[in-house]
Amino acid sequence: MKKTMFILLALLFLASAYVNLNDPDPLIWVLAYGTTAVLFIFAALGRADRRISGWYALALGVWMLTMLPGMIDWFRLGTPSITAEMQATEPHIEVVREFLGLLIAVSSLAWLTFTTSREARLG
Repeated sequence: MKKTMFILLALLFLASAYVNLNDPDPLIWVLAYGTTAVLFIFAALGRADRRISGWYALALGVWMLTMLPGMIDWFRLGTPSITAEMQATEPHIEVVREFLGLLIAVSSLAWLTFTTSREARLG
């Protein structure tokens, strides 16, 4: 069951990396989601390392927190839709989408970290 989840999450993050190829700043997002996918691929192969997934979750979490002011602004606006096309007049759309994407990645990596045995190490 866990291996199936690892594979599904790897596919989710590979798809997320692919979708971000047309982003204005694709490199950072493709690397973020692509690296997350690779960690889940390693986990599916029985090669998870909780140190790496934990530190990576922490790094993405810190990055996510830098977007917290934008999320607060979005809530103050009454949580308008984020499904519209991004426009300069609605900067909250990109911030909220990026924050939520990182939240999914951080949550997934935290789950991976805490479900991986302490003895599991790469190498």
